[in-house]
Amino acid sequence: MFTNFKELEAYVLSHKNKKRIVLANAHDEPALSAVVNAHRRGVVDGTLLGKKDEILALLQEMNEDPAEYEIVDFDGPELDAAKAAVELVRQGKADIPMKGILQTSSFAKAILNRETGLIPASGRRLVSQCGIFEYEGRFMMITDAAINIAPDVDTQIGIVENALPVANALGVELPKVAVLSAVENVTEKMPSTVSAAEIAKRGIPGCVVSGPLALDGAISMESVKHKGIHDPVAGQADILLVPFIEIGNVLYKSITYIAGKTMASTICGASCPVIITSRADTPDSKYYSILLAVLRCLKA
Repeated sequence: MFTNFKELEAYVLSHKNKKRIVLANAHDEPALSAVVNAHRRGVVDGTLLGKKDEILALLQEMNEDPAEYEIVDFDGPELDAAKAAVELVRQGKADIPMKGILQTSSFAKAILNRETGLIPASGRRLVSQCGIFEYEGRFMMITDAAINIAPDVDTQIGIVENALPVANALGVELPKVAVLSAVENVTEKMPSTVSAAEIAKRGIPGCVVSGPLALDGAISMESVKHKGIHDPVAGQADILLVPFIEIGNVLYKSITYIAGKTMASTICGASCPVIITSRADTPDSKYYSILLAVLRCLKA
């Protein structure tokens, strides 16, 4: 089981099996610099799709040799750029699509298209986001902090199912999932406790799921003992399932900005890992997000 990003990096590099990222609308310094950084460290090769003149100018500013990359000149609507990147993956010419300077909605639309996208032939049409960070000698995951706004019970179960292969890739064979709310008791005045209890009652194959659990009850054994909680997940959750995007977004950013933790993010539910980074992400966060995507390819 991986316990930190350095172990994850060592594992990826030891395989000497570089994957190819296709960066959609690559004429974007923050996204392009992330790919360049990962390429320099020997993690990936890069296909850069976008305005060639601008890409070349950016590579020159970074003192990077354009010959190290495959550059696909493209100057058109951003949805078409996303579709072109997805098509390269479908053709086996790239392994991982990554969003450059285009709207997340356009990128997601290209991925979710059943005829031309990256949705598996069978199963639900659901993509979700997972974030991972180091916590007390292991990795912890948060989902979904970026895509699904107010998921119902069925969608929340799907979000967990999307997250399980990521946990498995990190070496967690039977992940413990905490369905978060503000309290551990079920009350109709707080709908998230009702849905959490329903998810726990149904159960999800491949994991142990409990809820509702407050954050402290999910991750702190000291809190668990103080509250007298007797639960197999309490205090030792591997995956934190948030009830809606506001909670996930605030929790994700609190861990980053207040706790000073580095997060890696991955998009789940497609036929391959997908990378969507934010301009606010640190260089380390972007690099670790790429590492996580490569790990998922190696473990698939």
